[in-house]
Amino acid sequence: MNLNRPIVLYMHAGSGNHGCEAIANSTVKLIASKRKEQGADTKLPVLIVTNSVAEDRKYSLGDLEKEGLCTLVEERHIDRVFVDHVLYYGYRKITGDRESFLRYRFKDAFKLFSQMVKDAPEWDKSQKPLAVSIGGDNYCYPEMVQDLILAHNVFRKKGFETILWGCSIEPDSLKDPVLYKDLCAYSKIYARESITYNGLLNAGISADKLVLRKDPAFMLDTSDVSDGDVVKQGKTIGINLSPMVIEKEKTPGITMENYKKFIQYIFDNTDDSVALIPHVVWSGSDDRKPLTELYEAFKDTGRIALIGDRPAEGLKGYIAKCSFFVGARTHSTIAAYSSNVPTLVIGYSVKSKGIATDLFGTYKNYCLPVQELSEPDSLIKAYNKIKETA
Repeated sequence: MNLNRPIVLYMHAGSGNHGCEAIANSTVKLIASKRKEQGADTKLPVLIVTNSVAEDRKYSLGDLEKEGLCTLVEERHIDRVFVDHVLYYGYRKITGDRESFLRYRFKDAFKLFSQMVKDAPEWDKSQKPLAVSIGGDNYCYPEMVQDLILAHNVFRKKGFETILWGCSIEPDSLKDPVLYKDLCAYSKIYARESITYNGLLNAGISADKLVLRKDPAFMLDTSDVSDGDVVKQGKTIGINLSPMVIEKEKTPGITMENYKKFIQYIFDNTDDSVALIPHVVWSGSDDRKPLTELYEAFKDTGRIALIGDRPAEGLKGYIAKCSFFVGARTHSTIAAYSSNVPTLVIGYSVKSKGIATDLFGTYKNYCLPVQELSEPDSLIKAYNKIKETA
C-alpha cells in the first residue's frame, strides 16, 4: 500500500472505548513507520475523524497529535443541533438522499482535510488521497452497517481511494447484495481473522482485493505499570466483563453468576489475586458497572482490585502482568494474547471465534460464547480446560 499521500482515518468511535483507541493508536504508528521505510514524507497529513476529540485527547491519541503524527477532528453531531436536524430530515424525506446526513457529519473533516492537503509537502498526485475505515469490526453489527455503507459512499464520491481495515464480518451477512456491493467498492479489505477472510472469498470478493492480517491492536505498545502490589506479576487473574456481553446472554443473570462462581473458585483453590480491568468506559456501555458489582461482592477478601480507567497502553500493562485472563471485550483479549497471557474469551460473534481459531487452530475451549452459557460453572470448566493444555 502506497502511504506517500494524505490519509484520513474515519469511523473512529472515540477512545472511551479503549479498543478503538488501540486500533487508532497502532494504525497511526504503523503509518509513520511504513512511511519511513518507503521514503515518504512523514509530514503528509494523517487526519483522524472522531466521534469525540475530548476522549481522544484525554488518552494516547492526544499524545500522538502533539508529536505531529496525526490531527484530530470531531464529526458533526446532527442530533445535537435541533434546527439542522429538522432541515436535513426534511431534505432527506423529500429527496431520498440518505447520504446527506453523512455529508453533514463529515463536513468539518472534509474542510480541514482540504486545507491540510493544500499545505502538505509534495506528493504523487496520480495517487488519490486514502480513506481508511478503521471501524472495520463494526460490520459485524447489523445496526451499524447502513451508516458504514453510506459513509463509504461519501468518501468515494469525494475522490478518495478507500480501504477497509481490520474487519470482522459474519459470513451469512454477505448474502445481502447491498453489503456485498459496498465491500466490492473498497480497493483493499484487510480481514483480521480467517473466518471473515474465507467468508469474503467464498462470497466472491476477489482474492486480489483481500488481505488476511491480524488486528493492528496486536502491535499496541505496553506501558509499564507499577502500582505496588495491585497486580502481582504472575500471581493475578485478570478479568474483564462488559454490559454488551451481559445483554446477549440467553439465560438472565447467568453471566454474572458464572463470573462470581469463578472468582470464588480462584480464591478457594489458589493463592492468586484478581484484577478487574475495564476496557470501555462510555456512559451507555461502561465495563466498570458490572466490574464494580463483582468488586463489591468480594472486596472483603482483600484479594481483589478494581483497576481505574487509563489509556489502552496502560490497561495492556496490567493485563500483561496477569497469569491468566478472562475477557469479554475483544481488544482486552487481544492485549492478553499479544502479551502471551493464557486467555479465555467470553464471546458473542465472529470476532472472538475467528481470532481464537487463527491463534490455536480452533476456538473450541478458548472461546465461550455467552449465548451458550447455561450452567453456573461453565466458566470454571472452560478455565480448567485451558489450564490443562497451557
